[in-house]
Amino acid sequence: MGEIHVQVMRGPTVPESEVEIVERKGLGHPDTICDAVMEQIALALARAYRDKFGAILHFNCDKGLLVAGRVERRFGGGKVLEPMRLIIGDRASIASGRKRLDVAGVAIEAAKAWFRKNLPRVNPERHLRYRVELRPGSEELTALFSGKKRVRGANDTSAAVGYAPLTEAERLVLETERYLNASAFKARFPETGQDVKVMGIRSGRRLSLTVAMPLIDQYVESEADYFRRKQAVQEDLLGHLQKQSENLEEISVRLNSLDCRGKGMDGIYLTVIGTSAEDADSGEVGRGNQVNGLIALNRPRGSEAAAGKNPVSHVGKIYNVLTHRLADRIYRQISGLRSVEVWLCSRIGEPVDRPQIVSVQIHVQPGVRGVDLTDPIRGVIQKELTRIPDFCEELAEGRYPVC
Repeated sequence: MGEIHVQVMRGPTVPESEVEIVERKGLGHPDTICDAVMEQIALALARAYRDKFGAILHFNCDKGLLVAGRVERRFGGGKVLEPMRLIIGDRASIASGRKRLDVAGVAIEAAKAWFRKNLPRVNPERHLRYRVELRPGSEELTALFSGKKRVRGANDTSAAVGYAPLTEAERLVLETERYLNASAFKARFPETGQDVKVMGIRSGRRLSLTVAMPLIDQYVESEADYFRRKQAVQEDLLGHLQKQSENLEEISVRLNSLDCRGKGMDGIYLTVIGTSAEDADSGEVGRGNQVNGLIALNRPRGSEAAAGKNPVSHVGKIYNVLTHRLADRIYRQISGLRSVEVWLCSRIGEPVDRPQIVSVQIHVQPGVRGVDLTDPIRGVIQKELTRIPDFCEELAEGRYPVC
């Protein structure tokens, strides 16, 4: 294992800063769809490789593109004119010895299953077309999967960073989208689509939320009906968030800010199937949330997209998830901390449980000496690194969300 470096930081933490900006792209956002679908394909491939070959082979299906379709929206219900197109790409082993795997078939069935489960108005047979561009990887990288090693070598030189705890603004932005896409909310407001996007700006102790969420045209009879329904949704959301607030003086919510009364269909946010990917916006892997579900602009972040990557060798997934887990473990298990940030950096070919460096930055509570926390922090990290083989197995089973 490389060096474990612990540094005590001075100055304000993120919640102590004057301005904080946090975003979340929700379940039906085109970018989140790409991340979630490619991750489901990765999990399906991992299972299929084990069933067919007894071990996970080399793959990375983290290049995905959702191309918007075309619809006709109408009060009372429109229709899909042209399906969306999902392009599934990158590398995937198709054979070992004489045995072969239908990689394309596995990928398409996994994608269809995700749409059936998560976007009830999207028919994966009629509303989507699929193009699979998964090809075998290079000999040097596929060689990392030879033999029966319990810990694989890293297939990239890469770094990741995670942090804990969430700020109140981060927590409420996450809560906003999850509340709006929860089954209980959809049962009360079936006219709402799944394509939720939340942008939060905290200025001092005031949080302003700009929320985008379409209404389903089937449920809307007129422009006036749209604005009545929109007002009911906005009031319900604000009431829920006010109950969740702890330290804020004020929360404001603005829903579908582009709306303009008097313009009819041109001034309201309607969809036919619940996502802007139906005709307004395409999506791509890696343009959405980090693995903790947020795009937090006041926080450090890495450059890797975790979704779709190999769970036993690609540190772009392993370290992205692990850094947040480490930060959370350190914060919860060691008293005297205000905030924790953890960096991990790999070297290609080296075992994934032996990063080049582990760097930890901490803010401590008044009266606490950082030097007294160094050894306990190193102890938590060493314990977690020893269980990386089990952690990779958990990643392969889909126990940790990546978007």
